[in-house]
Amino acid sequence: MQLTHPFNPIFNGKSRILILGTFPSVKSREYGFYYGHPQNRFWKVVSSITNTDPIPETISDKKRMLLRNGIALADVLQSCNIEGSRDGSIKNVVPVDLSKIFDNSDIKRICANGGKAHQLFMKYFYKNTERSILKLPSTSPANA
Repeated sequence: MQLTHPFNPIFNGKSRILILGTFPSVKSREYGFYYGHPQNRFWKVVSSITNTDPIPETISDKKRMLLRNGIALADVLQSCNIEGSRDGSIKNVVPVDLSKIFDNSDIKRICANGGKAHQLFMKYFYKNTERSILKLPSTSPANA
């Protein structure tokens, strides 16, 4: 079954860093926001990097932390077939339109949260954007 991305990217005109994932996990889709699995380290890592204490718990606090620190957040896929939350099972992809973010922010650095996000960015976006992307280790609980 083809799934469609359930939430909007987070960014504003002051966003300088764009962090890209692949597609929301089952837990994130249930939670209604990015990196919603309680064992995903994303919010802990970003809180540490931005010196945000305590780690934000609500969606509005997470959005506020990102925007206050010039961080945009999105995924590379608008829709796909995926088994559970396994990036390795992704098929029939439809890339997201990142132009809205690039046209309405000041992105200087793009980071991929994991290898699959990096691979998909290179396949679907690099040629058109000619922007480099930094591949970071995945914060997923599957990446122990």
